[in-house]
Amino acid sequence: MRLFHEKPFTKYWGLQMTSFMFESRRNRLQLLALLVSMAAVAGMVQAEEVKLAEGKLTMAAPESWEKKQPRTRIVEVEYSVPAEEAETAAARLTMMASGGGVQANIDRWFGQFEQPNKKPTKDVAKVEKMELAGVPVHMVDISGKFKDQPRGPFGPTVVRENYRMLGAIIETTNAGTYYVKLYGPAETIHENEKQFVSLIKSLKVAK
Repeated sequence: MRLFHEKPFTKYWGLQMTSFMFESRRNRLQLLALLVSMAAVAGMVQAEEVKLAEGKLTMAAPESWEKKQPRTRIVEVEYSVPAEEAETAAARLTMMASGGGVQANIDRWFGQFEQPNKKPTKDVAKVEKMELAGVPVHMVDISGKFKDQPRGPFGPTVVRENYRMLGAIIETTNAGTYYVKLYGPAETIHENEKQFVSLIKSLKVAK
């Protein structure tokens, strides 16, 4: 004599397994969402605060960038920006206050580069003006043969092939005009372009 019917039991067991599998999948998705959220929070924590003009300007630099002693006294903050590949040279990032006017400094940056086709650098460079933290910011992107002066503006010139510069000129009323430049091998700059943009967009200006 059968104590239970096989078909109803099989149907019940199938429903239980389906419910268990659904709960397991939902738990896995919740765990994945938690891990993604934790990774995002960790990424935010790994940003280093950069203070300029005695804290009147602040930005968040990636933790992977190495803070350095500035090579010259006119540079307020300096970083070495690593490449993904060990054989590719690191880039240099500098932050400094300066006068001379925005366009005059952009033209000076143009003059530091030569183009293979002998075209004027200003014709191939990209310049964009935006507003961040309530102040004007001029973004500049230049590529070509770079006439580097690693010892400062009065030192010897070293020509660097296939270089690129990302620059930001920040105009403020309470801290003057600040110049942020990232330059180095084009490949290294390409790898760090998003981080540079994030750095500039993290700008905060004290009222």
